[in-house]
Amino acid sequence: MSRADTIRFRHNQAILVAAIVAFIGALPLATARWWLLWVLLIPLAVGVWAWRSGTDADSRELRLRALFGQRRIAWERVTELTADPRGRAVVRLDDGEHLVLPAVRAADLPRLVGATGQELPDTAR
Repeated sequence: MSRADTIRFRHNQAILVAAIVAFIGALPLATARWWLLWVLLIPLAVGVWAWRSGTDADSRELRLRALFGQRRIAWERVTELTADPRGRAVVRLDDGEHLVLPAVRAADLPRLVGATGQELPDTAR
């Protein structure tokens, strides 16, 4: 499986742009006093989260990425893909655990299933 066969779902990049603007906006406050430098950590953390977090899917596994770390889930462990009432994609694992897939919406589920190399059944009949 090559990297080209991996489907990536990421949050809207407007979040990253907003974090950069917030970082620049916080510079005058943070440089006014040395003990206010911590204020820069908030937009910095939001920016790194927006750049890094999301879901990657290929024919072998799902990879859920967060601000710190990631979790790999083999497709064999997935028993159900569904959407919650808020329109987020949710996966149920063989041990009963439910996980919200970062940056994946209900409308993205066909693309996510396509990453496995399987086809969805035609329900338009």
